[in-house]
Amino acid sequence: MKRLPDKTVERLSQYRRALLISHSQGKQHIFSHELAKLLHITPVQVRRDIMLIGYSGTLRKGYNVAELIELIGKIIDTEEGLQVAAIGIGNLGRAIIKYFKGKRTKLNIVAAFDTNPEKVNRLYAGVQCYHVEKLTEVIKEKDISIGLITVPASETAEVAETLVKAGIRGILNYTPTPLNVPDHVYLEEYDMITSLEKVAYFVKKQAN
Repeated sequence: MKRLPDKTVERLSQYRRALLISHSQGKQHIFSHELAKLLHITPVQVRRDIMLIGYSGTLRKGYNVAELIELIGKIIDTEEGLQVAAIGIGNLGRAIIKYFKGKRTKLNIVAAFDTNPEKVNRLYAGVQCYHVEKLTEVIKEKDISIGLITVPASETAEVAETLVKAGIRGILNYTPTPLNVPDHVYLEEYDMITSLEKVAYFVKKQAN
């Protein structure tokens, strides 16, 4: 299968989450309009995405929930799984580690890093925290390929550069500092302030 568009991959993850919930409730089949309603998008978008991954349902029953979950897993996940590191164990970093624990079997946060001596050599939700000076060593030792950055904004660029040099192939940046990385490193940037301001804008428009 050719490389999928970024937004399609994002929606596939959302579809899987919704499908897993539906499956846990005993639902065996689901129509595109039902899935669309759960994600607040159009049925046309759902059908386009599902067709793009080579799957089709039936007019009478819709999509087979278990089959679609399995197919999306084969597309998104790797067979052997991927190892993840969290850099910056402040409130956000700790919350991410705790929240993510056990959510996905093919993605594992296996190491955390910080400069604060009070945080180093401690476990956070079962994840060992190392001093950031050991970043390159631990990344290679544990075959880590994805880095989550939650450090102060002033440290973001330096941390990202170190991650890239250590062989990281994907970065999820939770800081407000934009990054530039080589083409072989996939970068996803998420700024909660921007997201909140977006919500605030639409709340303001609804009030007018």
